[in-house]
Amino acid sequence: MRGIILHGGHGTRLRPLTHTGPKQLLPIANKPMSQYCVESLKEAKITDIAIIIGGSGSNKVREYYGTGDKFGVRITYIEQDYPRGIAHAIQLCKDFIGDEKFLVFLGDNIIQKSVGGFVEEFEKSDAAASILLCEVENPSRFGIAEVKDGKILRIMEKPKNPPSNLAVTGIYLLTPKIFDIIDRLKPSWRNELEITDALHMMLEENHKITYHMITDYWKDTGTPDDIIHANGAILDKMEPYFHGDKEPGASIIGKVMVGRGTTIKNGASLTGPIIIGENCVVESGVTIGPNTSIGDNSKLFGCDVSNSIVMSDCNIDCKIKIRNSIIAFNSSIINNAKKDEKVFLLGEGTRIIM
Repeated sequence: MRGIILHGGHGTRLRPLTHTGPKQLLPIANKPMSQYCVESLKEAKITDIAIIIGGSGSNKVREYYGTGDKFGVRITYIEQDYPRGIAHAIQLCKDFIGDEKFLVFLGDNIIQKSVGGFVEEFEKSDAAASILLCEVENPSRFGIAEVKDGKILRIMEKPKNPPSNLAVTGIYLLTPKIFDIIDRLKPSWRNELEITDALHMMLEENHKITYHMITDYWKDTGTPDDIIHANGAILDKMEPYFHGDKEPGASIIGKVMVGRGTTIKNGASLTGPIIIGENCVVESGVTIGPNTSIGDNSKLFGCDVSNSIVMSDCNIDCKIKIRNSIIAFNSSIINNAKKDEKVFLLGEGTRIIM
């Protein structure tokens, strides 16, 4: 069985974070979100993986994943010239897939449940496709499945009046039958080939589609709030470790992960769940957590950061509270004003002096 990870798109809802690279490389718990997809596929014993790239920062995807050797997989890169829909991206992989069944992951989907059991069942089944569904509070944002008596009746893309709250997650188990369907598919109103339309056409042509419910955590990380929420959920499931240095008088409470070469100074306060990368400095008086990630090589002075993501190579020297924020790589915040509470969404290389 083979795997496909969709790594294209413009990430417009995440600008300015995506001006210099694809959203799927944005870190959650100090790891690019698409790496969770790679690891999930590998855990399911799928090691031949195609990554669909296109748009901003495709070179960064190649640089990060390389051949896939360091992740224990074999990666093939397939270019999509422009976002033309999920079904179009899948169709580009026809030669890569050949006659095998395959699993498709949208690179911005985070799931905490293993997909290994779903893969094993699908390999043994006679279904043309299998989808994972999850109950959501805002179904009009997603592709939706209408289900009755254990059978899928309809699948539709972002309906204005959803017939159910069962979102079609960005994880699809498919057979090569899908390629014939996509060949005959017409573009949607957004001029894209929709995977939901392809799946619905399969239903209309009496192909068997099964489904499973995800009752564990699943998140489509399409907005900054989604990313921050996923960050907290992943941190909460991690096993704590401490590979850095802690000075006497530093306070550490709860689940905390600290990388090598990082120093937590006397008078700093950490409240988990949090992760701090390698070669960081957390100075006296700094408060971090909960639900916070700090990337490698970052230095924090005087600040109070919680429910936020600070990426690698950042310098924060300010006596302010930072809440519900994402601060991109190589950013600096320097503050000489009175203590205040701020919300930030900073793109890569941003520098703020207040």
